[in-house]
Amino acid sequence: MSHLDILIPFGLPPEELAPDLFRELNAPALATLTARAKSEDVAARRENFADFYRTLPHETWLARRFGLDGRLQDSGSPPVSTELMRALGQSVDEGLWFIVEPVHIHFARDHLVLTNPRQLMLTEPEARVLFEIAKPLFSDAGHDLRFGNARYWFLRADAWDGLQTSSPDAVSGHNIDIWMPKGAGERDWRKVQNEVQMHWHDHPLNAQREERRLKPVNSLWLWGAAAADMKRSAPPYDFACNLNDWMPALMPDNAGTRTAASAGALLDRLPERGLILLDDLQEAALSSDWAGWINGVRRIETDWCAPLLAALKSGSLASLSLVITNDIRLSRFTTTRTSLRKFWVKPSLATLCQ
Repeated sequence: MSHLDILIPFGLPPEELAPDLFRELNAPALATLTARAKSEDVAARRENFADFYRTLPHETWLARRFGLDGRLQDSGSPPVSTELMRALGQSVDEGLWFIVEPVHIHFARDHLVLTNPRQLMLTEPEARVLFEIAKPLFSDAGHDLRFGNARYWFLRADAWDGLQTSSPDAVSGHNIDIWMPKGAGERDWRKVQNEVQMHWHDHPLNAQREERRLKPVNSLWLWGAAAADMKRSAPPYDFACNLNDWMPALMPDNAGTRTAASAGALLDRLPERGLILLDDLQEAALSSDWAGWINGVRRIETDWCAPLLAALKSGSLASLSLVITNDIRLSRFTTTRTSLRKFWVKPSLATLCQ
């Protein structure tokens, strides 16, 4: 029988805003799936994260599901560099590798803030120019820097084992100071990072970008350390859908690159065990665009929750788990055809905050 895990990053609103936001929402299917989920202790259903955590809750959940949680404790950020390298056609046989992302860091009063890397809109030709400037600087420091694509580069630094790094999504919009790499190699990293920044600062490419009202690329972000020989368990899914950024690399043979706009595209051929990412809410939540967030929840209700609830009721889907997060919390709701029979439980979105 089929089971689906539905991961919804930033589907949990801030608790202080939840009552007002829920009043604006008409989402009966989502309310039913959460309120009539299988009975569990709150401690089993809900996990709280510290205000300062180097990885977002949904990233942590993915790392755990794909057997990477042991290395996550050592590296701080999801240890996906070598998986991503292989997905991009890179050979990696030995060593400790990090992901390096070209980024924009801006001043905000008395501190520095990392801009969401997705907003850079860096083209591959631009990235190649910047990469060729950075590569010899890393070579002079004794490190191999490789080009993956416009967004993801890779750095070998065997001596930096144990260096704690932070995922860009966890840092975006925040003061970068406490999120900077800490531990073995942090001074070496900052030295070469500063050299790259100086070489990029006055480069004509950045002037051209600013003329086009694009942000200049003025720094690098380091994260994702993994060893080439890192052991991991087999993927827990035979199907994954709508994975983005680095996440498709978690599935073998490009099986994580499938996309679907709604549940209707999947219900005719349900996998034995599948994962669906619904990442419609993160951008709005991180920018406090709550009108946009409400519209995103409405789309998820119509395109996904309503047809999945119908599939549960008909028996074509055996069970599903909604894994819903924000930046400091994760809640899981597992619903079956049997649990839906709790007619005495009134559907309510308030369950999301319990």
